[in-house]
Amino acid sequence: MTAHTAIETEAVLLRQDADAVATLTLNRPAARNSLSEALIEALTVELDRLAEDKSIRAVILAANGPVFSAGHDLKEMTAHRADADRGRTYFTDVLGRCSAMMQRIVRLPQPVIGAVEGVATAAGCQLVASCDLAVAGAEARFCTPGVHIGLFCSTPMVALSRNLARKHAMEMLLLGEMVRADDAHRFGLVNRVVAAGEALAEARRMALAIASKSPLTLKTGKRAFYEQLEMGLSRAYDHASQVMVENMLARDAEEGIGAFMEKREPRWQGR
Repeated sequence: MTAHTAIETEAVLLRQDADAVATLTLNRPAARNSLSEALIEALTVELDRLAEDKSIRAVILAANGPVFSAGHDLKEMTAHRADADRGRTYFTDVLGRCSAMMQRIVRLPQPVIGAVEGVATAAGCQLVASCDLAVAGAEARFCTPGVHIGLFCSTPMVALSRNLARKHAMEMLLLGEMVRADDAHRFGLVNRVVAAGEALAEARRMALAIASKSPLTLKTGKRAFYEQLEMGLSRAYDHASQVMVENMLARDAEEGIGAFMEKREPRWQGR
């Protein structure tokens, strides 16, 4: 197993690679892993690296400390109210960069699994919702509490509304109440709830299962999944059919079908 720090000067984000799985760990426990400018930049840089890393087939997003992520760094943001424009330029920039980082998770060729222990609030909850899959420890809690401080969680709303049923998403956004792990599972925010402290282990088990599949198939399927969600029914079927034709013509599909018929393990080539 190898490990390296994405931004070594601040160590706000750690990366560990093992068995074709990369684990990114938020590393600002003293600041409740709030999404500072440095952490947003570190995540952006590392996600871009992962997008080009053909040795990695699945990604886990975890956090050090008792809080998964408390969302945006409000101290950092509030300091800019003293700017000439009361912070408008800064808020626009930092929120735009955070939104772009969240979209990188969705567009990453590899599936991303959130491993959540502790509390995930506001943009931290958005981070979980942006992952393709998520596992929560039994003591994990989720919340979009902006309404309590006069700041509706509008950007977290985008990810939540694409994961949860509308009324569940609105319940979280309008009430701002803490949601327990089992309710987050019922809402569709997380896939599985495991014993406290076991989220990372379960996420790794899932990641290893994913990593055993064809990387081309994973990339093709993930991209098509999100593309078709934005389409009407007829167009979605047309698009999915075209994707499947191209997938059928790929060497990995030929190999996988052949291996199945010959009752042997496939040998993926990623093409």
